[in-house]
Amino acid sequence: MNLPEHSQLGKASAYVDQYDASLLFPLPREAKRREIGITGSIPFLGADMWTAFELSWLNARGKPQVALAHITVPCESTHIVESKSFKLYLNSFNNTRFDSADAVRERMRHDISAAIWHGGPVQTTAGVRLLMPELFDCEPVRELTGLSIDRLDVECSLYQPAPELLGAAFNEQPVTETLTSDLLKSNCLVTGQPDWGSVQITYSGPQIDQAGLLQYIVSFRNHNEFHEQCVERIYMDIMARCKPTKLMVYARYTRRGGLDINPWRSSHPQLPPANVRTARQ
Repeated sequence: MNLPEHSQLGKASAYVDQYDASLLFPLPREAKRREIGITGSIPFLGADMWTAFELSWLNARGKPQVALAHITVPCESTHIVESKSFKLYLNSFNNTRFDSADAVRERMRHDISAAIWHGGPVQTTAGVRLLMPELFDCEPVRELTGLSIDRLDVECSLYQPAPELLGAAFNEQPVTETLTSDLLKSNCLVTGQPDWGSVQITYSGPQIDQAGLLQYIVSFRNHNEFHEQCVERIYMDIMARCKPTKLMVYARYTRRGGLDINPWRSSHPQLPPANVRTARQ
């Protein structure tokens, strides 16, 4: 079984510039999900939305082409792809000729789909959309919408996940609201390098104590876990402690090495959030 410490994270790596799908390093979701009480069927819907800002290949005449790539990995997949391996994989396109951007997109879709269902049949394919230079100017920058809880002047002293900080007004009328924070920070599970993010929480149910929620988000500050795993931990902790009837947790992490990762999890079917970067991304 692939483990994070077996990946290229934190190690010197040769940059291959000829296409090589074997560079993708799948990591199983199961073990980290067991840590937060998920066994069997997952209790949410959602996806991990990636943006690749450094994608290039050669056309049939050897002329370099560039594009942005939006990748959608369904959360029901058995595996995620370790991010450094994804960067190495993208670099392997650099000196490889393809007949068209569509050919690049289909190759990426095939390879990523195989990786996220590593060792088993592909049940849901990854989504891949390429944005060519003539559309770069159409890419918006927008902050997460909602009421920012960062305005609260709270004392913070816990810097490992502390779900006991979460609470809700169970004896009052339920509410529906969207809360945001730019103070999410965690660290890479393997290297310990900082991962900076913003989080949006939309829910219906007992009103969540905003001060406690902010302290809880801050408590991830020294926690070592991948982006996808942090969002699922936040989702499960809020569900357990605040008992909303509906819940969506969506985080946008700043890019590293030309990639950003933006997981979202929802208790109910809905369209995914638009994959629109924030100013920090």
